[in-house]
Amino acid sequence: MSEESYRATAAAILPLVGGAPNVTSVAHCMTRLRLGIADRSRVRDEALKALPAVIGVVEDDTYQLVLGPGTVARVAPEFERLLTEARTTAPPVTSATPSGSSPPPSASPSPSPSGEELAARGADLKALRTARNATPVKLLLRRIANIFVPLIPALIGCGIVAGLNGLLSNLGLLSSLTPALAAIASGFMSLIAVFVGYNTAKEFGGTPVLGGAVAAIVVHAGVADITAFGQRLSPGQGGVLGALGAALLAVRVEKWCRKRVPGSLDVLLTPTLTILVSGLVTVFGLMFLAGEVSSAIGTFTGRLLTDGGAGAGFVLGGLFLPLVVLGLHQALIPIHTTLIEQQGYTVLLPVLAMAGAGQVGAAVAVHLRLPRNESIRRTIRSALPAGFLGIGEPLIYGVSLPLGRPFVTACVGGAFGGGFIGLCHQLGEAVGTTAIGPSGWALFPLLKGNRGLGTTVTVYALGLAVGYAAGFLATYFFGFGKRGLAELNAPPHGPADAPCEDHAIRPTTTTPA
Repeated sequence: MSEESYRATAAAILPLVGGAPNVTSVAHCMTRLRLGIADRSRVRDEALKALPAVIGVVEDDTYQLVLGPGTVARVAPEFERLLTEARTTAPPVTSATPSGSSPPPSASPSPSPSGEELAARGADLKALRTARNATPVKLLLRRIANIFVPLIPALIGCGIVAGLNGLLSNLGLLSSLTPALAAIASGFMSLIAVFVGYNTAKEFGGTPVLGGAVAAIVVHAGVADITAFGQRLSPGQGGVLGALGAALLAVRVEKWCRKRVPGSLDVLLTPTLTILVSGLVTVFGLMFLAGEVSSAIGTFTGRLLTDGGAGAGFVLGGLFLPLVVLGLHQALIPIHTTLIEQQGYTVLLPVLAMAGAGQVGAAVAVHLRLPRNESIRRTIRSALPAGFLGIGEPLIYGVSLPLGRPFVTACVGGAFGGGFIGLCHQLGEAVGTTAIGPSGWALFPLLKGNRGLGTTVTVYALGLAVGYAAGFLATYFFGFGKRGLAELNAPPHGPADAPCEDHAIRPTTTTPA
């Protein structure tokens, strides 16, 4: 896409989300444009889904447009620029629905649900899940994810450079260039604690640079001269967990000071006390404790797959899609980052990536089993390319979750794929990735293991194949009941009371929150 195309995409999205006055916040991650919406009834879901650049729509704590890697990073700045220009003249919009107005009427469900109806029901399920599961623990996990998600592009870039450096070193090529590549690849990881501290303070309401300053203590070479708990500290001890704890403490100290320090002295005393108190607690307590926790995570993860093998991989691969739906997968982000920091790669991500393979296999089976439902088949065809690249939300919320059984059989595919990766790990073929974020085929450039690159790539590719096949077979043979299959393949204008008790689709009047 050209720059003009990105600007055109942003310009097309803005009126469909209710215009600039209806957008309260803008952010983006690796694949999604995340928007805060004042009045949900002003958003035109179907028109947004029809935009060529929009892969899918997901509703969580924010309204999220799945645009894909690369595209979102270019569309988001254009969207923000349009917002800034439009807000100079646009009046604000309140979140309440105007008096006398009502939400747009929804089409009555037909006996043969269309792809659009499935997408709407998927959005309903997503909204209901979000409303029921906005617990303090899950809200905390979202905030932790907000700390680490902005770091993913750097992790990916440095991970690919590290893989290129390893390839050149193994082949004995460009020996004069490999030291430079090694420095480029490892520079970010050596200072990742600073970025974690900065983002933590920003997320929890502190001064970002103070969080980064306290976290920088964790990686400073001078801590090697400090003894805590009878042991010499080492630079980087505690890693990202230590940085996270140090920055959280800095936020608490800073807020305490803001309430008690006189305004005339605030500019001098508050940052000084924040750094001094948080720094002392960090070097004489947090670094040691976080180091013990980080070591325990690395040891447990290694033993989990080494001892558990296929069984552990089966459970992890099978449960990951439900974790994504519940939002609990965010708890794994600090664990992945810790493993990458310690070992150079995380062995968990390839196992969990098999869930996406199961989802793809299930979608292909649904496509074949519904030859007369062109709407659902069209939805699957549009979402499958993203699914192969590891972006599973369009398939989850547009197809498998609202259908019910295919979501379960997709989990079965992920379980078998994860079991295969776990078995190979138990046999001595560890497969990991040097970064987090991508999945599916997009994970190939980031693969790293304890064997040669060829072996690692082969094991991962075979795991994907197992996940595809298991998800396909489970869905093809067990994904539909007879009545449900007949209804989904019924003519578009069949009887309105056609039975639907053999699958999970139910007419709903719930409007997404």
